[in-house]
Amino acid sequence: MFTYRPTPVRLLPVSDTLVINEIYLSLQGESTFAGLPCVFVRLTACDLRCSYCDTAYAFAEGTKQSLPSIRAEVQRLAKPFREGRSSKSEVRSGRLPLVELTGGEPLLQENSLPLMQGLCDDGFTVLLETSGAHDISPVDPRVRRIMDLKCPGSGEVARNRWDNLRHLKSTDEIKPVSFLTSVVSPPRRCRPSGLTDGKLHVRPKLCSIHGIGHDREIHPRSVE
Repeated sequence: MFTYRPTPVRLLPVSDTLVINEIYLSLQGESTFAGLPCVFVRLTACDLRCSYCDTAYAFAEGTKQSLPSIRAEVQRLAKPFREGRSSKSEVRSGRLPLVELTGGEPLLQENSLPLMQGLCDDGFTVLLETSGAHDISPVDPRVRRIMDLKCPGSGEVARNRWDNLRHLKSTDEIKPVSFLTSVVSPPRRCRPSGLTDGKLHVRPKLCSIHGIGHDREIHPRSVE
């Protein structure tokens, strides 16, 4: 008697790649980590179009890179900070530089999650800059999430995912960006400081919408 035995379907592994716009070493210009050296990993693509966006070049420009090659590049840029440290425990304790995933919107690419996990395993303090429009709950709990809350001036306030608020930890930060047009000229952004010890402390600072020189992450001369 003939018995039909279907050939098992072999599932191809999901490609361990990300589309990366740029990776570079600079100074952190935002959040409570401002002023510290940081390797920025900018991912391509964003599904929001905020009125004040200054990184539109990351909407489509980028190259596909494997997760191991991205981690290797981060390690290369971080190498000068490791020299002179005598032990593995010393390297992992308070390790600099920071590493931040930004965009674009990093959470649009699923492989951003294993990348952040791997960077945490490597001993880095990892930051995630996210729009607040996507679920942050799958992010490794070791990652410090810097989450936007879109204000009306952004044109994207309807995209706020309010359920994210309950997933925030005391080490995360909230970054409302208020686009002011009637107070100063040229237009400026107001960035409250973030979530500390479970409470939102608002210490607004006005800073120019333009960056310093070629560094797109640093915003000049904050005014208390």
